[in-house]
Amino acid sequence: MLRTARRLTQALADGPLVRAELRWPSVAGANLVGAQALETVSHGKHLLTRFDDGRTLHTHLRMEGTYQIRRTLPQPQRWPQHTVRVVLATSRWTCVGISLGMVDLVATTQESSVIGHLGPDLMADDVDVATAAANLRAQGDRAIGEVLLDQRVAAGIGTIYTAETLWLHRINPWLPASEVPDPENVMSTAAQIMRCSADAPSITATGDPRPGRGTHTYGRANQPCRRCGTPIREGRLGQPPSDRVTYWCPRCQAR
Repeated sequence: MLRTARRLTQALADGPLVRAELRWPSVAGANLVGAQALETVSHGKHLLTRFDDGRTLHTHLRMEGTYQIRRTLPQPQRWPQHTVRVVLATSRWTCVGISLGMVDLVATTQESSVIGHLGPDLMADDVDVATAAANLRAQGDRAIGEVLLDQRVAAGIGTIYTAETLWLHRINPWLPASEVPDPENVMSTAAQIMRCSADAPSITATGDPRPGRGTHTYGRANQPCRRCGTPIREGRLGQPPSDRVTYWCPRCQAR
């Protein structure tokens, strides 16, 4: 998400908006034409595009969403897809949000109304590891894998980095959060590998950029553990319909 924020910041810095479409019922009548985008920042999986008129566009990609950035054409390009939710264009670049899960327009001073419920952003330059760790400890008997996916505890960790972080620390995904021996270290590891991936996309969780070698456990069900050779297992964290996939080594990460 940090990479997306950086791309949007760069593309929209070219000048004021010459086209702005918000195809979302609650903000469909809003007019952003003429506003200058100052920056787009990420908080976990949320994106905040701030404008010079004191407003912020809040969007969330969820699982399927994406932003496409293309050259602005002399004749306005049509985006007929029913999945298009946002179109923001300067005279040079057009940014299109497709299959977005959230679209809000709020005063920049009121951004807390859309992200105030989230935990510390692990992708932040000054990440608050202490608060993230305290939030983790407060989860009691909840499975640590489920806790790491809870954006209210710490924002930004998804299924890939949950699985990878737990493997690095030899922690079983179903270990109660209260039994995790060093929450600060766990959160620091998650923040570090996520940040490295954002800063240099070629850097993987394993450090190996070759296809199929970028993770220790994620997506490797029934393949040998890179540490001990035991076949990696696949399971589900949480309760349906909001359960999430996870991967672990039954030997390295035994209960």
